[in-house]
Amino acid sequence: MIRICTSLTEAGHEVILVGRERPCSPPLLHQPFVQRRFRCFFNTGKLFYLEFNLRLLFYLLFSSFDVVNSVDLDTLLPGFSAARLKRKICVYDAHEYFTEVPEVVRRPAVQHVWEWLARQLIPRVPCAYTVCESLAQVFYEKYGTSFEVIRNVPAAKRLQPAASGTGGGPFVLLYQGAINEGRGLEESIQAMAQLEGCELWLAGEGDLSERLRHLTAEMNVGQNVKFLGHLTPAALAALTPQAHLGLNLLKNQGLNYYYSLANKSFDYLQAGLPSLNMAFPEYHQLNEQYGVFYLLDELQVPAIVRAVNELKSDGKLYKRLKVHCEEAAKILNWENEKPKLLAFYEWVLSSNWR
Repeated sequence: MIRICTSLTEAGHEVILVGRERPCSPPLLHQPFVQRRFRCFFNTGKLFYLEFNLRLLFYLLFSSFDVVNSVDLDTLLPGFSAARLKRKICVYDAHEYFTEVPEVVRRPAVQHVWEWLARQLIPRVPCAYTVCESLAQVFYEKYGTSFEVIRNVPAAKRLQPAASGTGGGPFVLLYQGAINEGRGLEESIQAMAQLEGCELWLAGEGDLSERLRHLTAEMNVGQNVKFLGHLTPAALAALTPQAHLGLNLLKNQGLNYYYSLANKSFDYLQAGLPSLNMAFPEYHQLNEQYGVFYLLDELQVPAIVRAVNELKSDGKLYKRLKVHCEEAAKILNWENEKPKLLAFYEWVLSSNWR
C-alpha cells in the first residue's frame, strides 16, 4: 500500500491510508501521505470485524473524499456503503481471493457469510483491480465484474553483490513475510534436519511464531534456524541479498493460494535471488516467460530437500536462475507497473461512476 499511496501522491492526489493498530504494531514511519490507524478494543474474531467496519464506516461518513479504495473484502462493506451514501466512487482493490484464504476455508459458516457479502457487493462495484490475471478471470466469471491487473511488484533496485551458490559459508534459505498457516514453514523447518551446510532465516512474525519455535527445538535444528522477527523494509532489503535462496512455499489450501502471486517472490527476484515456489498457475506462467523459479509439484519435506540440494550442488543451474532473475528484475518492477495504476485512476476519476 505504501507504493500505491506514494505513487498517487506523487501524481498530485491527496491520499489518506487508513488501517488499524495492533498491540505489536511498530510505529508508523514518515510517508508523503497521511496515515491514520484505529486502535480497536477487539483484535480478533467477529467482534473485531464488527468494530473495525463500524469505525471505518463512521470515519468515512464524516470525512471528505472523492474515491475510497477498499483493500480486500473485509473493508469493502464500509467503503461501498459510505461511497453510496455520499454519492462518491468506491474502488475494490483485491489483493487476494478473500473467501478462499485458509483461515476462512476451514470454517464453512464463516466462509458462507463472506461469500454472501462478496456476491452482494462485488457485482455492484464497477471499478476494481487485482494482482494477477488468474484472479481477474476468476472474479469476472464468478461476479461479472471486470478487474484491471496491476501487479504488486517492488521498485527496481540497484543490485547488490548477492550470495553465491557455491561459497564456503552456509547456504542460506530466506523466508520473508507473515509467519502464518499454509506457508510451508513447518515443512521447511523439518527439512533442515536433512540439509547439511544450510541455514533457514525467517524474517517476520505471525500466528505460528511460537509453534515454529517449539518445532525448531523439537527437531533439534535451533543452530540452523534463525527467527529474525519483524524487520523494517530497509533492513529486509539489506538482508535479502545475503541469502542464497528465497522460499515461497504455499499449501494448496483454498484457491487463494493456488491463484496467488506473492509479493515476496518479486522481492527475491529484485535482489537477484532465485526462489523456490509451488507450480501454481501464475508462477508456472512467469517461469515459462522468464525462467526465474525452481518449482515444486508437491509441498513435502523430501521435495524441499531434493530441490535445495540440487540448487546447492549444481552451480550452473543456480547461476542460470540468478542471471534470469537479474534480467527479469529490469522488467518486473514498480516503475513499469506504476503507469497502469495512474491510468486506472485517471479512468476512474474521469468517468461518472457515482
